[in-house]
Amino acid sequence: MSSISGIVITLNEAEGIADCIRSLRRVCDEVIVVDSLSQDDTVRIATAEGARVIEQAYLGDGPQKAFGVPYAKNDWILALDADERLDDDAIAIIESLSLDNASVAYGFRRKNFVGHHWIRAAGFYPDAVVRLYNRTRAGYEDRKAHAAVSAPKVEHTQGHIRHFTYENLSHWIQRIDQLSTRDAWAMKERGVRPSAYRPALHALTAILRKLVFKGGLFQGGDGMTVAITTAFHAYMKYAKLNELYESEAKRPGA
Repeated sequence: MSSISGIVITLNEAEGIADCIRSLRRVCDEVIVVDSLSQDDTVRIATAEGARVIEQAYLGDGPQKAFGVPYAKNDWILALDADERLDDDAIAIIESLSLDNASVAYGFRRKNFVGHHWIRAAGFYPDAVVRLYNRTRAGYEDRKAHAAVSAPKVEHTQGHIRHFTYENLSHWIQRIDQLSTRDAWAMKERGVRPSAYRPALHALTAILRKLVFKGGLFQGGDGMTVAITTAFHAYMKYAKLNELYESEAKRPGA
């Protein structure tokens, strides 16, 4: 197997970064942490765990994930988020790969958790994500939000990544607030214009997609929770986009 460099981006991830680095080290011979100027002990802990830390103000999802790639000594890159860990089956699969074709990137099934509760409903599983790729032929899209790896060919494995998405339901709502703000900013950067109707339209579309097309209607409380929170996220990001334009219009000299 070719050598692999692990890359993770962080912002105030002191609680979980050590476990993330240890997870990457099971298959990587180096770990690079790109830190968005954390105010907690993230940098100190990451350094103590043997990671190389590069500090960079947040550039947006795709650019930030790509920022550390030129610093890697290996062409094969394994990217994890700070709240993700490799399951044993993913470790075994990665160790079995020859990694002799730079055109192929590898995807994994992600298990999303709220606390200790694994959410499988309404599209939350298998939640396929591409995380292992060769930088000579693939890389993260230049998108400010929800960037994914673009590669000539993707092979989806049966290996799993555990994603400790939310500590509890209250944290879920807090993250929607944070992520919807980020998404609104990214949409404005792309030139998406405000609309009085778009927040409600996208919320309704989201809840129909999760309840009907993803089967949440028949998946009990988890299905309803995923549908409602997804609709809330959709509504808030477009409502916040409108708010950004309103604030800009009211600035002196605007």
